[in-house]
Amino acid sequence: MNTIRKINRISKSVPAIEGAGVRLKRAFGHDDVPLLDPFLLLDDFHSDDPDDYIQGFPWHPHRGIETITYVLYGDVKHGDSMGNKGDITSGDVQWMTAGSGIVHQEMPKGTSEGLMWGFQLWANLPASQKMINPRYRDVTKDTIPEITLDNGVKVKIIAGEVIGTKGPVRDIVIDPEYLDVTVPPETSFSHDTKKGHTVFAYSVDGYAYFDSQKGKLVDKENLVIYEDGDSVHITTVDEPVRFLLISGKPLKEPVAWYGPIVMNTQEELKKAFDEYRSGTFIK
Repeated sequence: MNTIRKINRISKSVPAIEGAGVRLKRAFGHDDVPLLDPFLLLDDFHSDDPDDYIQGFPWHPHRGIETITYVLYGDVKHGDSMGNKGDITSGDVQWMTAGSGIVHQEMPKGTSEGLMWGFQLWANLPASQKMINPRYRDVTKDTIPEITLDNGVKVKIIAGEVIGTKGPVRDIVIDPEYLDVTVPPETSFSHDTKKGHTVFAYSVDGYAYFDSQKGKLVDKENLVIYEDGDSVHITTVDEPVRFLLISGKPLKEPVAWYGPIVMNTQEELKKAFDEYRSGTFIK
């Protein structure tokens, strides 16, 4: 029997300042770790005022995690300790596996109108892969399939699968699904999810019911965390809704986290910062 997931929690994203003074909205972070395993953080940076983002995220280290940057509008220039340089532009995704350690910078630049809008998701790595070699997957918008269902629902598939169409990001240990979904007015969208996986939605624009009981309309900049089940069901009313639908397999491992580094024990965490200070962080 197919069980539709019920909502565990709805929460509004909260203002935060990161990097060299980037103003953003945090959908979830440090205190939510047990509930969202294997995911650690989701930030929504959205502004048409360059003063809110132009200082960017200067050089900083990461170890033990993956950072997934999805740009809706604008550009993010990046560079790292391995000599990589690049530019993520509107519609692109960068899936960075920090692994054993990387030092990089990310510098946002808005559109000609000054609009910068994107998301950064952090996913944890299991203990067995925390010290693997760092790598990038630069996923350009032309490689991300967008399908339109019979009822007019549009789905961009970054990772995962919808009615036989697979996203370009594969072979990730947490078996993630990352969908950008737009549902027209007075329309329903149902999607199968893997039993036991953590599933959440983040409302980007508009509002909708995110459960089959139609208990509460969920507005933009709200996070919906689901209970376990086989599928999710979203229904719109008089206007469309756009949301990110993300899921992954929990790691069920201890988390030791400080700043941009996430390990399994406090000893590993201390070692990482000691190595960073002594110049032996990059392997």
